[in-house]
Amino acid sequence: MTIVIRRAEPGEFAELGEITARAYLGDGLLDFGESDAYLGELRDVAKRAAAADVLVAVEAVAGEGSGGPPRSRLLGGVTFVPSGGPMADIARAGEAELRMLAVAKEARGRGVGTLLVRACVDRARATAGCGAVVLSTQRTMHSAHRVYERLGFTRTPVRDWNPLPELDDVVLLTYELTL
Repeated sequence: MTIVIRRAEPGEFAELGEITARAYLGDGLLDFGESDAYLGELRDVAKRAAAADVLVAVEAVAGEGSGGPPRSRLLGGVTFVPSGGPMADIARAGEAELRMLAVAKEARGRGVGTLLVRACVDRARATAGCGAVVLSTQRTMHSAHRVYERLGFTRTPVRDWNPLPELDDVVLLTYELTL
């Protein structure tokens, strides 16, 4: 089956929000589980789409019955922030940022995450004045780290940061890809 990366459509926002929330919860990435405040941000795809580009990976699947029209299955998504704004956490002038990369559990191991990150890099290259792509990741996201490193991202420890200053043990690692 062919996987296509494209902008998320409003009718997909709720499903992508749930895929993202389930990925973060299932991988133990939310310190406070179901009561974590960030869970609401992960689910609020409409808010992200209003301030950035939300991309999805979709796969065409056969329709019901043998002759039904094909439909799309949502496999995952990512938020691409081309330049600053309310969705940027660490991007500086001339940098794009990618956030909230998530792949549905049943679609993992098929290169979906890599395709989504590549699509962000391609968009960054097409953005006038953009010289780098940056991102933040948790220490335990080892599979994601491998994807980033395979695509040429390098660690930027000087930019590591804590999104919850009241908690000393929460530090996000940062990566950068110079274009």
